[in-house]
Amino acid sequence: MPAEANRDRATEAASAVRAAKATKTDAGATRTPPAGSLTERQEARRRRILHACAQLAGRGGFDAVQMREVAESSQVALGTLYRYFPSKIHLLVATMQDQLEHMHGTLRRKPPAGRTAAERVTETLMRVFRALQREPQLADAMVRALSFADRSVSGEVDQVSRQTTLIILDAMELTDPTPDQLSAVRVIEHTWHSALISWLSGRASIAQVRADVETACRLVDLTAPTPPAPR
Repeated sequence: MPAEANRDRATEAASAVRAAKATKTDAGATRTPPAGSLTERQEARRRRILHACAQLAGRGGFDAVQMREVAESSQVALGTLYRYFPSKIHLLVATMQDQLEHMHGTLRRKPPAGRTAAERVTETLMRVFRALQREPQLADAMVRALSFADRSVSGEVDQVSRQTTLIILDAMELTDPTPDQLSAVRVIEHTWHSALISWLSGRASIAQVRADVETACRLVDLTAPTPPAPR
């Protein structure tokens, strides 16, 4: 078994190198375009890959996501998989963005009912947290990948951040936030992410997570523009 695992890792490493070379424009090859510009067939293939990744991570966490197994489960060639996602980290971060996008759709169908923006953002983020809580191994795998991501994964990390920002802005019922409000959103994102890591590592209870999120979300109300004084 160790020898087989070593062969698999060596194969994956070699494929990763080939995929990386394929991304260089001076090599005359092209990499699979971003999700927004995929053909219907390419998008279907990408969705199979993300689904397979989520299933493997949900069953066995970060270590269970092996590129060869993802390729076999999604019925794509290993080289094709690497054209879509150059590494396991790229794949897991993209899976997190996909999961957040799905949760965002659910939230839009049933928006939070808090009286203030802070209450709505708190309820929204706790609903997302509870969804992640239902699949802790998947959540742990995605968050670990986000923590391990380097500059080569910046595009996928930015997508996760943008999706989280959209979720928060929807809860705030904002389409044109001020710079102060965007700054508050970034602080809330950082707090939520940190609280999620603390919970996954067993260093924080759900009650502590909620308390931290509620505290950060108060910034939302503090940064609301002051209405002009009546003349």
